[in-house]
Amino acid sequence: MLSSNMPKSAYPDHPRTAVGAVVFKKDKVLLVQRGRPPAQGQWAIPGGNVRLGETLQQAAEREIMEETGIVIAAREPVFTFDVVDRDDENRVRFHYVIVDLAADYLSGEPRPGDDAMAARWVGANELSTLSVNAVTRALLQRHFQFGGG
Repeated sequence: MLSSNMPKSAYPDHPRTAVGAVVFKKDKVLLVQRGRPPAQGQWAIPGGNVRLGETLQQAAEREIMEETGIVIAAREPVFTFDVVDRDDENRVRFHYVIVDLAADYLSGEPRPGDDAMAARWVGANELSTLSVNAVTRALLQRHFQFGGG
């Protein structure tokens, strides 16, 4: 049922809470290429699971450091959405409630870590050349006027 590339969060018994951080440096946004399902291979806002006892901001700051090596100061939530992924037998393989936060870049250079295949600053004109997650693309366009229509 679980492949070696399938995360422990596959086939949960309840939804998982996760965070992402929308981080800009000059005229570029920080994105990662996902290394595991769901959205494996796609470019997306970096983030991950909230641990017991963490605030959303603490989780975002930790996750961005783990996934990209970038130090941020997480701020307010800007977007919330669900990811529900089902397998061929219609069983829930993943269910995340994701809260994306605005964040300020403090320091560091992007490097892939944790479950990211790649991490880098991406310009608005580059979005159309990458396989960007549809939710990420919509979030950047609607809430930050970043990227084309």
